[in-house]
Amino acid sequence: MNECSAPSTIVLVVGGPLTPSSILGLRASLDLLLEGSPGDPVVCDLGTLDGWDAGTVDALARLQLTARRLGRQIRLRHASGELQELLALMGLCDVLPLCEP
Repeated sequence: MNECSAPSTIVLVVGGPLTPSSILGLRASLDLLLEGSPGDPVVCDLGTLDGWDAGTVDALARLQLTARRLGRQIRLRHASGELQELLALMGLCDVLPLCEP
């Protein structure tokens, strides 16, 4: 079993279009989720995300910074092919790694 599907995995579902206010809410949710769960893997589920652009990547990078400040790392699950291409184009594949299939 990989860390993205372990029973203790924390999953943050990111859906809809990402706006500046939704990013703040996601970061606050992530802080709360990570507070009481030291060391558990963290997955950002993007299966219901509407649209992908540089702002989306910026939001995901900010979530990753929040997680790293707390000693964790986020992995992305259900990232579309287009988002994966955008991450590669921006040189962020190592910063925002994908879950193993």
